[in-house]
Amino acid sequence: MDHSAIIKVDCVSKSFSNRGQTEQVLQQVSFDLEKGEIISILGESGCGKSTLLNVIGGFEQADSGKVLLDGHIVERPSRRCVMLFQNYGLLPWRSVLKNVELVLEDDAKIPANERREQAFHYLRLVGLHDKANLFPHQLSGGMQQRVALARALAIQPELILMDEPFAALDTFNRYYLQDELLRLQDKEKTTVILVTHDIDEAIYLSDRILIMSANPGRIRREIIINTSRPRDRSHQDFQHFRKIIFEEFHFNRPALPMEYSI
Repeated sequence: MDHSAIIKVDCVSKSFSNRGQTEQVLQQVSFDLEKGEIISILGESGCGKSTLLNVIGGFEQADSGKVLLDGHIVERPSRRCVMLFQNYGLLPWRSVLKNVELVLEDDAKIPANERREQAFHYLRLVGLHDKANLFPHQLSGGMQQRVALARALAIQPELILMDEPFAALDTFNRYYLQDELLRLQDKEKTTVILVTHDIDEAIYLSDRILIMSANPGRIRREIIINTSRPRDRSHQDFQHFRKIIFEEFHFNRPALPMEYSI
């Protein structure tokens, strides 16, 4: 085992039963992730990206293989790893501050005043300390996702799993939050696994991109993004990676049946 790896996914396979049929969603998926690294898992719908994220987080169990977090087998969800979704998951009846505090309430060792201060600290990090007493419906979608990010960071996890976190946002909010994620990740040194359909997002954010193919889902190719940040989407290096990824999907896509040919 690579001792610098915080996450090791080792030969993970996963199947589901559907109307008496068994569908293999993941087959022999393996990769390592170093501390402080950002990787993206990129692939078309149905290739098992979200299932893989759930297995890594301990929300689902693999049929075979294993996931290790700091050398310990992941068997259930823990505070060392949090999941961030595109639907934010904020409780509408709680204020912004109380939504961030929520993840700290299970820890009896944290007094109420410290819990409040810690939640407020992470709201300040994402630039929403002045919105602490508002409710989620009073915020834009981009602001709600920043609250969700503050809540994820508040428990100081070793790993953040992100499942299409910016997909529901308009382009400008998405770009802004991508920059926010990089700023906060650099400050907190958190390790991130991002599931996305967005090729540009994967190139902009990631140290590495894992491209998945479907039926069953498996890692087809790893691409190392070795350019410095911040990255310029119009630069030839960025376009070079886009071309590699587009070609990877184009040349590995199954041929259309004759009647659908153009």
